[in-house]
Amino acid sequence: MLAYISLFFTSFIIAFSGAMMPGPLLTVTISESTHRGMAAGPLLITGHAMLEIALIIALILGLGPVFKQPLFFMITSFAGGAVMLWMAWGMFKSLPSLTIAKSETNKTKHNLLVTGAIMSLVNPYWIIWWATIGLGYIVYAQEYGTTGIIIFFLGHIAGDYIWYSAISTAVSKGRKLFTDKIYRRLIAVCGTFLVGFAMYLIVMAIQKL
Repeated sequence: MLAYISLFFTSFIIAFSGAMMPGPLLTVTISESTHRGMAAGPLLITGHAMLEIALIIALILGLGPVFKQPLFFMITSFAGGAVMLWMAWGMFKSLPSLTIAKSETNKTKHNLLVTGAIMSLVNPYWIIWWATIGLGYIVYAQEYGTTGIIIFFLGHIAGDYIWYSAISTAVSKGRKLFTDKIYRRLIAVCGTFLVGFAMYLIVMAIQKL
């Protein structure tokens, strides 16, 4: 029992620390929470979690070395950069017409489960984390059988849910304080971050050519 508790909390702490670092998923969470409310974070993380379950299965089946290959990194970096640039373009394109009132009535524009999965999939550093640190945890958790792997994953995803739910709640509660001008600036900042991260991924991929 003590080993299970230790596995859960170490997994939770590492995941929570990683979740707090800025990234594409956090940026999209902030953007979506402004008009989708506090449910945005949990929904995005649910999509993220579904993809992580599939990745854990792949790692258990022995695909870890594939994810570490430079070619795999280049492909995911170029694809990820393209998707993030496309999302940023959509944000910037909508800026002139964005209003808090309009966004309150348009809550079904995106499937957040799919968006959460896509934002994870197009981030090569998320895949690398799982192919290195995550794989190490899986190997350790396997000593306790299927139960160990489940406990590891529950600790891991709990960290994500807590942090992103807190972000969504904070942004959602603050919507009443937003003017249209502040709202547009926030979306512009999110879009700019996506552009910056996309360019970083593309440059890293080019350097590996």
